[in-house]
Amino acid sequence: MAFPNDEQLKTALSPVIERYGVDIEAIKISPAGKKTVVAIAVDKDGRIDSDTIEALSRDISAWCDAQEEAGVFNFGAGYTLEVSTPGVDLPLTLPRHWRRNRGRAIAIAEAHEAREDGNPQGRQGQKGKKATTTLWRIGALDAQEENVILITKQKKQLIVRAAQLAHYAGCLVEVEFAQPTVEERELVALTFDEAMTWREEHNK
Repeated sequence: MAFPNDEQLKTALSPVIERYGVDIEAIKISPAGKKTVVAIAVDKDGRIDSDTIEALSRDISAWCDAQEEAGVFNFGAGYTLEVSTPGVDLPLTLPRHWRRNRGRAIAIAEAHEAREDGNPQGRQGQKGKKATTTLWRIGALDAQEENVILITKQKKQLIVRAAQLAHYAGCLVEVEFAQPTVEERELVALTFDEAMTWREEHNK
């Protein structure tokens, strides 16, 4: 019997997971003493309720037991199964990640030209680029799911822009302690085209 790696287990589990209409976002198999911890993160459009997580856990556990009995996989002296939804440490690498985190914020480090006196965009005395980090809130995706609306506030003014997903692949969602403003939530709720129209009217 082979001890499965993360990718082998993900592929083999897909038929079980797909019955619930969810996606496997991450699998981590790690030792815990003589036993093994199998941690599986699943997600879908819309909220996964606790009943679904519980039912999914039962089915995955039964499947793992059956695989061991059939001699397909070996999880060692025993295993602990943990099924949950992804946390903020899941990199945004696929369109569905951005879609499911609409309204959340990401931190983007952007370089600007810096002069020796510290002022940005200087032509004289430049000594390179400095990076500043800005929180941008995720808005709607376009129909092709290749671009996303990003929203931020600069000096009390809301700024909207469209960005290619590929350019920011791997961003992480930020933990926020303050609620977004009503105006930000309204922009998040706009479709991609509506947000671009708003941008043309307000960000001149």
